[in-house]
Amino acid sequence: METRAPTDEDYARNNSIEENLSRQKAIDEWLPITSSRNAKWWYSAFHNVTAMVGAGVLSLPYALSQLGWGPGVPVLVLSWIITLYTLWQMVEMHEMVPGKRFDRYHKLGQYAFGEKLGLYIVVPQQLLVEVSVCIVYMVTGGQSLKKFHDTVCSTCKQIKLTYFIMIFASVHFMLSHLPNFNSISGVSLAAAVMSLSYSTIAWGASVDKGVQPGVDYGYKAKTAAGTVFNFFSGLGEVAFAYAGHNVVLEIQATIPSTPEKPSKGPMWKGVVIAYIVVSLCYFPVTLIGYWMFGNAIEDNILITLEKPAWLIAMANMFVVIHVIGSYQIYAMPVFDMIETVLVKKLNFSPSTTLRFVVRNFFVGPIKDNLQAICSNLGPRRFGGSTLQLSPKSPRLQLPDSSGARKAHEANRQQQARQRVSLGLQQPNRVLLGLKL
Repeated sequence: METRAPTDEDYARNNSIEENLSRQKAIDEWLPITSSRNAKWWYSAFHNVTAMVGAGVLSLPYALSQLGWGPGVPVLVLSWIITLYTLWQMVEMHEMVPGKRFDRYHKLGQYAFGEKLGLYIVVPQQLLVEVSVCIVYMVTGGQSLKKFHDTVCSTCKQIKLTYFIMIFASVHFMLSHLPNFNSISGVSLAAAVMSLSYSTIAWGASVDKGVQPGVDYGYKAKTAAGTVFNFFSGLGEVAFAYAGHNVVLEIQATIPSTPEKPSKGPMWKGVVIAYIVVSLCYFPVTLIGYWMFGNAIEDNILITLEKPAWLIAMANMFVVIHVIGSYQIYAMPVFDMIETVLVKKLNFSPSTTLRFVVRNFFVGPIKDNLQAICSNLGPRRFGGSTLQLSPKSPRLQLPDSSGARKAHEANRQQQARQRVSLGLQQPNRVLLGLKL
């Protein structure tokens, strides 16, 4: 059989394939998720702690007061077990296809649902979660900075929340230029330590205060409808307290993997350590806080404690450091998506300039839009509505000692309860969107 000699076209085709492979390799070595694969298991541990634990741990005692001892404790434990199991599934699926790694969430979606459908299903939801978390954390960071300032300098001139959001955003204008997950490991470690710190402050101070006289563990609502409403609200707060699954595959992508030593080994070890830390944060704060104060607990346990100003100030600064790290953890996959589209689809050359523009463009508009919203709606209204909707980030504030302010707040709460009661009694008006 005669063998055909390679032609110039064959050489050109082979050269083209090699060039494409070389270009793809260079791009992968530049993109944030795949550029560094030398992470250790402890990187996984504190990245996962930073992604999972939020300042919402301080509201879990209030959630337990809405659920009660009987249903509340099993719900808290089952949530921990179920989310740990689903996280184990994610770790296992990272390399379930021999020779292939699902480094990004949408890659797993494409394998499950197809190339196009997988993108349409996964990417919008992942972007919605990650961008929304970044927005909420920027508000949380700004409010915590403001509360720290107001606490340590109560006689100083009041500064608008928008300026504190600018200060918080300025940190991310610098940190966002760190190239990949491994480069933010120090920030993530500090954030993980801070989450454990303010959780320890919460339950430690509760133990010091002791069980309050006349503590009541019954449901606070006076009507069956109110009790049911509060119960489901408590379920939501507990469910949303366990987060971070949408960045697990990206975190695991930073760990080296070989057929003999797949990445799931060190990744799972880090996840187990992370969940132990989560339990040390969530369970003591929730159980001890509710045990000491019963249904008199506020939606932020630090408010109930009424400790000296320095404690509240320190806790707020811990929250600031924590959300700085959390912001970076959730922003990194977004950076990766944007930069992937630019260099792979639009054929931009990977460069420091491109990264500088992309990341400033992400941080800047979020900050500008938040400033505009705060200016129009007012910081108290915007901050309250945003953070109360997110169980991971309640506001940290000092108890107000003003009698007039307390009376006004009590009146406002009474009016709100009346509106809720009216809405429950007349659901058709609520469904029609009529103003009560």
